[in-house]
Amino acid sequence: MPFAQRSAWPGALAALAVLAAGVLLAFAQGRYSVSLADLARLAWAKLTAQPSGLPVSVETVVWQIRGPRVLAALAVGAALAVAGTAFQGLFRDPLVSPDILGASAGAALGAVLGIYFSLGIFGIQAAAFVGGLAAVALVYALGASLRAGDPVLMLLLTGIVVGSLLGAGIGLVKYLADPYNQLPAMTFWLLGSLAGVSSRDLWPLATPVLTGTAVLLALRWKLNVMSLPDEEARSLGASTRVLRVAIVAAATLVTAASVAAAGVVGWVGLVVPHLARLLVGPSFPRLLPTAALLGGGFLLVIDTLARTLAAVEIPLGILTAVVGTPFFIVLLRSAHQRAA
Repeated sequence: MPFAQRSAWPGALAALAVLAAGVLLAFAQGRYSVSLADLARLAWAKLTAQPSGLPVSVETVVWQIRGPRVLAALAVGAALAVAGTAFQGLFRDPLVSPDILGASAGAALGAVLGIYFSLGIFGIQAAAFVGGLAAVALVYALGASLRAGDPVLMLLLTGIVVGSLLGAGIGLVKYLADPYNQLPAMTFWLLGSLAGVSSRDLWPLATPVLTGTAVLLALRWKLNVMSLPDEEARSLGASTRVLRVAIVAAATLVTAASVAAAGVVGWVGLVVPHLARLLVGPSFPRLLPTAALLGGGFLLVIDTLARTLAAVEIPLGILTAVVGTPFFIVLLRSAHQRAA
């Protein structure tokens, strides 16, 4: 059945159900368990501005400790999923992820430099954010200067090369770092975590994520055209260069903000777009919103597992790799079978 005739509602409702389940699980589970009935009482008390009748410790755990972390996980998961969906369409490659243009590597280099120079938490996040944007700006400038061949392919190859160089820079900073204080902090940050998120971190995260996501959603119809070869897209009246810059800038903005807040969280931007595509099909007007819902719910579940599976918190990057690696192998096998 052509994707234009396929109903998106069942898939969108499934993504919404995953998100709702992730929110409830994140608020209820942890070292201090909260029942669903107590969560309902707290929510009703918040809506009606009436006392809940529950102990102050329960309200503190739900609203002040878990609340900011839940919102941050929603924002990071949705941002990485939307960025991955946009990049996969733009580069016409289902194996592309949000860090393909060096955003994650640039943000990681900025963060480890911030730790190396003993900056505060806001300084580290700012360095990570600026590093991610600067890395993609460098990739785009170098890719645009190469006139030979397909511009999309040139951009992709330049991103791989610059990402490798940035990875070498990260290794050098880690080698020079203090092995007792700085190196453990760098390692923990690079593995990804939301453990240090507080309410004051939400606005610096939400502002770029909402801005970039809004741009991508506004361009979701154009993404259908940009997923075609450049000649076909131009024949349909699309200004491919302008659209490519806008899509890359918006996806980079949300990726850099996410990495700055949560560290390097891999696989979300690769796995979730494929799951969303299975639910609602390849049309971007419904694929992008579904990926955002599914990405937020997915990372909420992963973050809840990270803080409840063991006595110490497991880094997010480890758990997303555990989920993403088998999925990637299945994806490669299915691609090989289709090509055979």
